[in-house]
Amino acid sequence: MKNNKTFGSMLIIAGTTIGAGMLALPLASAGLGFGVASILMLLLWGLMSYTALLMLEVHQHAPAHATLHTLAHKLLGRKGQLLASLAMMFLLYALCAAYIAGGGAQLHDKLVRYADLALPPQVGAIGFALLIALVVAIGTHSVDMINRVLFALKIIALVIMLTLLLPHAQGGYLLELPLQQGLVISALPVIFTSFGFHGSIPSVVRYVGLDLKALKKIMLVGSAMPLLVYLLWQLASQGALSQSELMASKELPKLINSLGQLLHNPMIGQTVSIFADLALATSFLGVSLGLFDFMGDILRRNDSTRHRLQTAAITFLPPLGFALFYPQGFMAALGYAAIALVILAVFLPVAMVWKQRCQPMPAGSYRVAGGKPALVLAALCGVVIILSQLLQMAGILTKVG
Repeated sequence: MKNNKTFGSMLIIAGTTIGAGMLALPLASAGLGFGVASILMLLLWGLMSYTALLMLEVHQHAPAHATLHTLAHKLLGRKGQLLASLAMMFLLYALCAAYIAGGGAQLHDKLVRYADLALPPQVGAIGFALLIALVVAIGTHSVDMINRVLFALKIIALVIMLTLLLPHAQGGYLLELPLQQGLVISALPVIFTSFGFHGSIPSVVRYVGLDLKALKKIMLVGSAMPLLVYLLWQLASQGALSQSELMASKELPKLINSLGQLLHNPMIGQTVSIFADLALATSFLGVSLGLFDFMGDILRRNDSTRHRLQTAAITFLPPLGFALFYPQGFMAALGYAAIALVILAVFLPVAMVWKQRCQPMPAGSYRVAGGKPALVLAALCGVVIILSQLLQMAGILTKVG
């Protein structure tokens, strides 16, 4: 049973991480070249894996059901708790609203196209949100089971994509260097957010229990799966198209069209569409599960049916409302996603571990390697990512690039 939960939790971490945004990675890193983009991915994966292990170091001295809200209050006081709660809610509600808007549009398109139903667009968003809400409200075990099926289908779609594309990869394209230095900094926030899974860590700890050996395996293997997938996708896309062709394909539909024309095969577009649907669903499951458990902790809801329904309403109704009536508000908020994720996944773990290590701990307690120098380096990396995001939003990097 324990091994079964460990495997399922790895897939929850991987499924949360590998979202539909993965498809846009070649566009975000088009000007970097495959080599530099790959190095950047390895470094950012290392950063996020390190801070995930920091979270486990904090969790070992707290109850298994503790969320970031509880942990931050214990170690950083009310101000730290407020910062953690705001960052968590901002990020996860914005992501959920984006997933509902995107998933609802895809569901509506499928219903109209294949079922020949004349339905208003809002039906897709409501149906998609209710479907995911039902799975999450039942419990983490149901998320685990559904996620396994969707993840398996997603991997099948990915294998088909790579099988079609990899034979067309050219070594010359893969050896291209960055066009301009500013492009390295501008790609940082996009690649960084593609490794975001930290909001789901408390839910996984609650599901598996405080088994540090299993949890370390879950964090490292679960986050390494997306790294491997991203590298293969970059290899296939950046190997099949030149930098100039990728730079010209500024949007995902144009990229898919370019790949389809290269292969003279309409199946590539269909496969990418299926992969995007599945990636969006698994990401929404993981993100909404993390938000569900977080809101349940804040509101002190237990696992009774009545309380779980209340928590589900608080989790899903606000992003559904924004997705239906004010989608541009949350879509604009996604521009700040990297900043919220740095606070949530870098600054808070570093600050909590720093504070915890200043206190006497039981003998044999788990401690992530690296000491204070590694904590300082992680925090500095977070500062660089935030600065790159702010510069990009101000349009400075666009002018440099």
